[in-house]
Amino acid sequence: MAYPFRFGVNMIAPSSRASWIEKCRRAEQLGFDVIGVPDHLGLAAPFPALMLAGEATERVRLNTFVLNAPFYNPVLLARDVAGLDQLTDGRVELGLGAGYVKAEFEAAGMPFPSARERVDHLERTVATLRGLFADPEYTPRPVQPGGPTLLLAAWGDRSLRFAAANADIVAFTGAGASDNGRLTLADSAALAKRTDYVRDHLGGRSVEFNLLVQGVIRDEERSAAADYLAAHLPFEFDGALDDLPVLLLGTPAQIADTLRERRETLGFNYITVLEPNMEKLAPVIELLRGE
Repeated sequence: MAYPFRFGVNMIAPSSRASWIEKCRRAEQLGFDVIGVPDHLGLAAPFPALMLAGEATERVRLNTFVLNAPFYNPVLLARDVAGLDQLTDGRVELGLGAGYVKAEFEAAGMPFPSARERVDHLERTVATLRGLFADPEYTPRPVQPGGPTLLLAAWGDRSLRFAAANADIVAFTGAGASDNGRLTLADSAALAKRTDYVRDHLGGRSVEFNLLVQGVIRDEERSAAADYLAAHLPFEFDGALDDLPVLLLGTPAQIADTLRERRETLGFNYITVLEPNMEKLAPVIELLRGE
């Protein structure tokens, strides 16, 4: 089935209370469906930032996009997630990932687990949260039955299999990541293999597909964008920006057509952009509203 389009913005710039409120209200005004906050050191703390976003807005969903699960004790995390859902009247989308930036673990004084260990912890976290939220005696009580909608960010085979079996929303990073946090952007063929892999493991389940877009680029910005992204392109990549699904290129009408095509071929109905691209995507949202 084709899900309706949804649009999120990931807020990456810490700011004053007044500025945070202003830009969250602006996102809602522009038609975004979801406000997200990432989980990286040096950026806004996800839970207080989302609580304030919820107070400042009326309808947008509030997404941890995404929590680095190995940073958290699952039982303590459950309390924070349930409390946020309770105090925002059930507007939370819980985004979780396995983490990948070694330097952040080191800065926090934590050992950096292997990839296998990080996915192990993610799986335990999801099992713990679901078990607690299913308990009718658990408090604080999340408003959403069984807990918030679950978004799992993944790219590797094991994490994608787990997401296919457990997530309400599968979020594709659109890039492979090394331990130093550097991304290698995937082309269309590589991303198609990942989405096909998830479909093969859904077992009849229906889920949303999310893609994090790294840039919304007007035609006159192509050259500068190519220079900026050069350090992240795959070694064999020929420099054709059109073949990077994490970029949206052209006029609003052209981008709208691109997103329709990607929903049809790859299944992406839920598109998230980074905060600097919020205003650029607004005309596209207007064109696709209701589709």
